[in-house]
Amino acid sequence: MFKRIIGTAIGFIVSISVIAQEEELRLQFLNQYEETLNNITVTSGGKTTDYFADETGFFTVKIASSDSVTVSHIGYNSITSTPASLKEQKTVTLYKKFSWKDLMNPMFYIINGGLWLLLFIVFAETGLFVGFFLPGDSLLFVAGIYSSNLVHEFFKAFGIEHIRNEWIDLLLMTALISLAGIVGNMVGYWFGRRIGPAMYSWKDRFLFKRKYLNDAHDFYEKHGGGAIIFARFLPIIRTFAPIVAGIVQMDRKKFMFYNIVGCVAWVVSMIFAGHFLQIWVRKQFGFELRDHLEMIVIIIVVVTTLPVAWKLLSGKKTKKTTV
Repeated sequence: MFKRIIGTAIGFIVSISVIAQEEELRLQFLNQYEETLNNITVTSGGKTTDYFADETGFFTVKIASSDSVTVSHIGYNSITSTPASLKEQKTVTLYKKFSWKDLMNPMFYIINGGLWLLLFIVFAETGLFVGFFLPGDSLLFVAGIYSSNLVHEFFKAFGIEHIRNEWIDLLLMTALISLAGIVGNMVGYWFGRRIGPAMYSWKDRFLFKRKYLNDAHDFYEKHGGGAIIFARFLPIIRTFAPIVAGIVQMDRKKFMFYNIVGCVAWVVSMIFAGHFLQIWVRKQFGFELRDHLEMIVIIIVVVTTLPVAWKLLSGKKTKKTTV
């Protein structure tokens, strides 16, 4: 009986000392895409606790001073650290496990490929059949937010000291991306011209009719310039517009003029919108757009695809009325 009392007392004293050694840390947890995590699980001192972020995106975490700390989140790789290291970092990054959904996240390309992957994606989305699923609009918008970091890669590749200047960074990145987009459209146009003549001799099939080629030819003759420019702002359509222009043998000089105008207008509007909207929102409302990129991407996708959906729906209604 006496031993049991002594053991209980010792256990109580030990637990009191452990509690006394606990400290509260104010931390922020992000993933590699700089998105704020809203909940985490912390294991410290043999105890596992779930924590939730407050309205500012920070966590108040209680940690045993002498133990290692394991932080985990569903779908992420756990990390193990020390209280001292966490206290020094303030902001902790947990790495999200890859999923195919990440391919629609513009930050995936910024983090894993930077400027060079960005240039290839702009080229591929406008010059290759397989590029239609890539996030062109949202990627350029996010690139505007990270313009200085991306341009730094260009200077670094050529061993040039990067003297950071807002306008030089924006103009240089605009020029590089515009060039990639112009060349991409040229490749799509060239491909269309090569296969176009042969398509006029193809037999009508379920997905192909020569009438479609004739209609496309008449459309580009009447609205060719506007079609090339506005196609830049429409996902999927911008991938196939130059190919169709080549198939229907649109005039080369006319195509190149509107190709350049459309590409520069697209790149400037997206890059500058991302860059200056980020600055304006920070000054006016005190928060960072980069912390809400997922919502921004959804808005951009809806805005850019809405005209296409409206046209398709209105077209169907017109046909029904005519009949």
